[in-house]
Amino acid sequence: MRLEDLRLRLRELGAGPSHERAVLRAWIHARPLNHGPRPANDFLPLRLREALPALAQELARLAEARLEEAANDGSARLLVGLADGQSVEAVLLPRDGVCVSTQAGCAVGCVFCMTGRQGLARHLGSAEIVAQVALARSRRAVRKVVFMGMGEPSHNLDEVMDAIGFLGTEGGIGHKNLVFSTVGDRRVFERLPRGPVKPALALSLHSTVAGRRAQLMPKAARIDPEELVERAEAYARETGYPIQYQWTLLEGVNDGDEEVEGIARLLAGKYAVMNLIAWNAVEGMPFRRPPIERVHTITRRLGELGVLAKVRDSAGQEVEGGCGQLRSREIGLRPAAA
Repeated sequence: MRLEDLRLRLRELGAGPSHERAVLRAWIHARPLNHGPRPANDFLPLRLREALPALAQELARLAEARLEEAANDGSARLLVGLADGQSVEAVLLPRDGVCVSTQAGCAVGCVFCMTGRQGLARHLGSAEIVAQVALARSRRAVRKVVFMGMGEPSHNLDEVMDAIGFLGTEGGIGHKNLVFSTVGDRRVFERLPRGPVKPALALSLHSTVAGRRAQLMPKAARIDPEELVERAEAYARETGYPIQYQWTLLEGVNDGDEEVEGIARLLAGKYAVMNLIAWNAVEGMPFRRPPIERVHTITRRLGELGVLAKVRDSAGQEVEGGCGQLRSREIGLRPAAA
């Protein structure tokens, strides 16, 4: 379901602009749909009031928690069921954040990612994306939304941008706390600056060597790392938000000195933060998680070379909750058989 479908449904039930906004704001803030400063009987049209119980049930079915696994770091991974029986993953993050999915599965095919092994089932509508935030808010406060779950947001750009616009207005999320995560697509750099809500940008880099990056992300748009950084830097300067570069460290693949020097060549002096994430190990996949000592060595060296680098933990490792793992278990996908 798209947000526009939901708005049309409300109008068919007699909602005017103020009624529509009141119901949608109540939904995204995980309140009863008749919530407001005035009693519903004095405010909402009769047909809409009578339809609210059924509408609330319909909205709840857009994103239902089928499974929830809490981790020791304060995060919790959710397997989220959609109304048509498909499923996606969302993550409740420490410090009032939620990571949401934009697709069921993913077409990019990152070789180290279980979501990439699943392939793409379908795009999510903007209402289904927003519904994951409403689900999260039914459990805890949410002040930050990262579009970093299942799927590549640039492949579902219209729906993602619609969801971002809604969350940045009716949803009450600060624009810099809406984080659009992408492997890089020229359409992203064309569309994001034109939106009324301009999110922060997270860019999955993973290698500064074009050929190696293509091997790691075989179906990502073909853009040289130099061009990606150039376009991202322009967006960072326009919005005033630093680019959050994402780098999944794979031992013996992209954790060598050559890559460290390449990162410094691309990012030194840029308005950027490099987030280093040691790979979340998945049994049966042909990669290794580098020793933590190596991770810290890379971080220190990047700092010496003029790049702000941080070590980020991949949430939920002790419950085997890395991106795609919950859904893979549900659909019976085994890494070794991929």
